Amino acid sequence: MRKLLLVSATDFELQHTLDWLGSQAQAAQEANAEKPLPFFQLPSTEIHVLITGVGLPLAMYQLGRHLALQRFDLVINAGIAGTLDEAFALGSVWQVTSEQFADLGVEEADGRFTDLFQLQLIDPLAPPFQNGVMRNSFGAAYDFLPKTSGITVNKVHGHSSSIAALKKRIQGGLESMEGAATFYACLMNQVPFLEIRAVSNYVEPRNRANWEIGLAIKNLNEVLVEMLKGLLESFDPSR
Repeated sequence: MRKLLLVSATDFELQHTLDWLGSQAQAAQEANAEKPLPFFQLPSTEIHVLITGVGLPLAMYQLGRHLALQRFDLVINAGIAGTLDEAFALGSVWQVTSEQFADLGVEEADGRFTDLFQLQLIDPLAPPFQNGVMRNSFGAAYDFLPKTSGITVNKVHGHSSSIAALKKRIQGGLESMEGAATFYACLMNQVPFLEIRAVSNYVEPRNRANWEIGLAIKNLNEVLVEMLKGLLESFDPSR
């Protein structure tokens, strides 16, 4: 029996996928002491669902706790994100293959940002980091989506000066508040994982009227359902 862990910051980002799983499952199981997450029982697979809450601290705690309690064959982190690259279409869906903590550091007296690797407070080559970046070697086996890099922040950027400073330091990619938590927890536990993100907005002076959250969630869930169908078929021992 295969076990998958589907992770998101909020349930509304996954609602269509959860509804589809409910229609396919032999049973939807409540959490219990032996299996502390709600899960969907399918013929060859258990799909457990973890809603972490928004932000790095919540995601790090929840993922660390549940990866310690159970072993999963694959973790899928899914959600929406902003993009630093104006060439990315709103609503487009991407596989994030590298992540970094973009605001883990100090603000200098002159306003410059210095990260903890530059300060030599974290070794940039200590696992799971590679020059301060985390890379998903497990994700190379999945080629169903275009691939990009990601940054994870505690404060979503919404002011022109901080956005300009960020773009000067980091090129392209997606901005989320939880992605690096999945990378760190899964790489440290050697658990295969994927991060899937749909673009809801550009990282620009904050204006929610320009966002396409509904379109991003719709496209994200369409991709997730098709991906899960393929995974379930590959896990089916009768095939």
